[in-house]
Amino acid sequence: MLAFVRLCLLFVCLKGSAVAAEAELTPPDDLFMLTLNTNYTLTWDWDQSAAGSDSATFTVQYAGNHQLKKKNPKWTTVCPETSGRSCDLTWSGLNYLGVYSVRVQTNLNGSHSVWKYLSFSPDKDAAIGPPSKVRLGVSGSTLDIFITDPQNSSNSSMKEQLHKLTYDIVYWEQPEYGKGSMPETTTTETNILTLSSVKPWTRYCVQIRSRDDFYNKTSTFTAPLCTQTEGVVPWWKIFLYFLLSLVSCFLTVLLFLYGGHYCIQKCKATFLPNEKLPSYIKQHDRDYPCLIVSDCELDLCEPVIVCPESVINPAVDSAAPPAGLDQDRSSRHSRQNSSSSGDSGVYSAGGNSGGLQPKVASTFTDVNPGFGSEKLNMLSMNSEFKVFPAVPDEGVVDMEV
Repeated sequence: MLAFVRLCLLFVCLKGSAVAAEAELTPPDDLFMLTLNTNYTLTWDWDQSAAGSDSATFTVQYAGNHQLKKKNPKWTTVCPETSGRSCDLTWSGLNYLGVYSVRVQTNLNGSHSVWKYLSFSPDKDAAIGPPSKVRLGVSGSTLDIFITDPQNSSNSSMKEQLHKLTYDIVYWEQPEYGKGSMPETTTTETNILTLSSVKPWTRYCVQIRSRDDFYNKTSTFTAPLCTQTEGVVPWWKIFLYFLLSLVSCFLTVLLFLYGGHYCIQKCKATFLPNEKLPSYIKQHDRDYPCLIVSDCELDLCEPVIVCPESVINPAVDSAAPPAGLDQDRSSRHSRQNSSSSGDSGVYSAGGNSGGLQPKVASTFTDVNPGFGSEKLNMLSMNSEFKVFPAVPDEGVVDMEV
């Protein structure tokens, strides 16, 4: 019995010393819940001088108010033994319409301070954010506003938590030369609003904020967003636009044609250059190159001139040729028959390998002695007569009259 009493006294002393150690350790203070839509972060402060050089840790727990009514409430630990001064409760599963108690405790060298409590209700205490996105559209002389709801932690609309979410819209005419209109305000619950009371061809700026009337919560305004309204386009602007487009098309086509011609000329000059005379030929403007005939070719053949008989001897009757000419013709026909020529209008006169020369010129002079070599040269220059050079072909020269 005496031993049991001693054990009880020892237990009470140890428990009293532990309570005294906890009372001596300073608990956290200035608990504050930093919220935005469904993002919750608990922050607190603590005096580090009470621990000296030792580092303290903190434990954060929460429980619903309905759990506190029980004899042994169930506390859920969120941040065990954290060394920071904040704890994120966003993903702890707090219901937006619930009411919770959050507590924080200091831990230092195995000792624990008393708990510091904070009551928190997201529906009442959580702040709401502005619209996540605002876009302006112009439809003639009206201004369309497109609003995107603020987003919760699951990237969903906050209207899932706040069914009466509304928007306050403030718009004003942008000042021009220091003069602007007074801001006007309107409220809407929809995500699309059309402002028809604006002026055409005027620049307006818009700011929007979210609002919950149940707990009278409002967000901050969005950054100003500006745009210019439109209206009926005057006829002179239409004519000016048409004229500018016409001039632009003309200049484009002209530039295309000029560029194409320039490219073609460049390609032609590059791949098909013009042949130019050498420099030593350019020095003699009137001297042109001519065909050079070798002496051997001049020795082999001599030029033959053929003229009509009427021109040679117009007084002689064509039906009765002179005796010398008739004899010469008979000799030509005999040579033609011997060479087996089938063309009756071609007369052949040739020589042997010993250098037999044609006697046409001598025949002409025999018929008409006064018809000299100078007249024959003049007749050869006349375009009415054809002059054929004598082509050596096995000693036979063919002539066409």
